[in-house]
Amino acid sequence: MGRATARTTGPRRTTGTQPQENRARSAGRVLLQRVRDVRTGVGDAGMATAEYAIATLAAVGFAGVLIVVLKGNEVKSLLSGIVRQALGS
Repeated sequence: MGRATARTTGPRRTTGTQPQENRARSAGRVLLQRVRDVRTGVGDAGMATAEYAIATLAAVGFAGVLIVVLKGNEVKSLLSGIVRQALGS
C-alpha cells in the first residue's frame, strides 16, 4: 500500500512569515487549552493548599495582634473589673 499524503485546502504559502504564523497558532492553541482547563477546574491543582496556607498566616497574625492587645494594662483592668462585678465582690 502507498503512503497517504496530506491534503491542503489552499495554495502553499512561500512567504517568510510562516514560522511566525506557526508560533502564533501554537500560542493560540495553548491559550485556548488554558481557558478550557480553567473553565473545567483542571488548572487549579494545589489551590486548596495555598488557600489553607494564607488562612493559617492570617490566623497567626490575628492571634499575635490579640495577644498584644490583651497584655495591655487597660485590658487587664477592664477584664478584672468585669470579673469582680460578676462575682459580686
